Amino acid sequence: MQFGLLGTGFQLFGYEEKLQSNPLQHLFEVYVQVNKEATDDKNIAKLAHEFFCRLELGDTQALSLWQRFRDLSIEEYIQIYKRLGIHFDEYSGESFYREKSRDVLKLLDSKGLLQETATGNVVVDLSETGDLSSICTVKRSDGTSLYATRDLAAAIDRMDKYNFDSMIYVADKGQKRHFQQVFQILKIMGYEWAERCQHVAFGIVKGMKTRRGDVTFLEDVLNEVQSRMLQNMASIKTTKKMENPQETAERVGLAAIIIQDFRGLLLSDYQFSWDRVLQSRGDTGVFLQYTHARLYSLEETFGCGYLNDVNVACLQEPQSVSILQHLLGFDEVLYKSSQDLQPKHIVSYLLTLSHLAAKAHKTLQVKDSPADVAAARLHLFSAIRCVLANGMKLLGITPVILEAP
Repeated sequence: MQFGLLGTGFQLFGYEEKLQSNPLQHLFEVYVQVNKEATDDKNIAKLAHEFFCRLELGDTQALSLWQRFRDLSIEEYIQIYKRLGIHFDEYSGESFYREKSRDVLKLLDSKGLLQETATGNVVVDLSETGDLSSICTVKRSDGTSLYATRDLAAAIDRMDKYNFDSMIYVADKGQKRHFQQVFQILKIMGYEWAERCQHVAFGIVKGMKTRRGDVTFLEDVLNEVQSRMLQNMASIKTTKKMENPQETAERVGLAAIIIQDFRGLLLSDYQFSWDRVLQSRGDTGVFLQYTHARLYSLEETFGCGYLNDVNVACLQEPQSVSILQHLLGFDEVLYKSSQDLQPKHIVSYLLTLSHLAAKAHKTLQVKDSPADVAAARLHLFSAIRCVLANGMKLLGITPVILEAP
């Protein structure tokens, strides 16, 4: 139905040149305007519904417009995700399953799972008592499919195509009931693999405003964080000149955003603050990057010669022992995150490691220490840097090399 609104809105309020120059922004503007108009004008809501019905029936004009919007959107997505270091092998949404959803309805019907309500909607009864106290609508009275119908078709098709070990749906927590119903219907249909489907829900980011206004696009956030980090780096006297300061600023800024987002349960809402997120000290992504940079600089200063024939018995200080014990827990943390699909365990681990490293950097001197002690300490710092880098990469963060304050 949302696309019915968008398609109708573009026909009424859209501009071809704006669509070409900034497709996502223009489609968003059109969508906001048509929603506003549809609230007051029932005719627009009717046109949107008719457009959606035409899509469902395979109308070539409606499908052509949908295809254009989809292609333009994916081109934008690819560019934005590239900045995040993310590549998708396939873009395959619910719209792909318009036709296959009919097969799902036939299958549900053959299993005797469909019931028609007084309003003409077709539903699956999910109540244990069979009294329709809990239902999932799979076909509207006008014959059109719903989100649930198409997601059922998508799940079955993906199992046929990939024979997956697990299928993880990352979607906001408002979709919790939807996925519960989809998984439940799949089980009722006899698909045992439905047990391997999982919804990982995320919460809402509050107060994230960019200089462009209240409505926040990911591209705006990426541009803003790069701009703010460039300013911060320029104000630090110890920051050395870099070949590509924009790229470095974006990577450090992205670390800041990602660590803030992953610090708590994904399900939790949180209040966003640019000033807090971009602090160079404390539990921030900037602090992680700067810690990594310091340790890299230490290795560069003393070279790799120290790393031969290391005598770890030289690491007797309580500080060294604490770090070694913490390093030993890395695999356990990775296992925990893999089990509950919560990145906060890795974030907490890396932040603690960074704080331990920052203290050790001040007290466990490499310079002017006996050769065997210096070598052992340098090896310890190298191990910390390696774990920090690997942990950040797991979170989607690219470790940077720069002169930290």
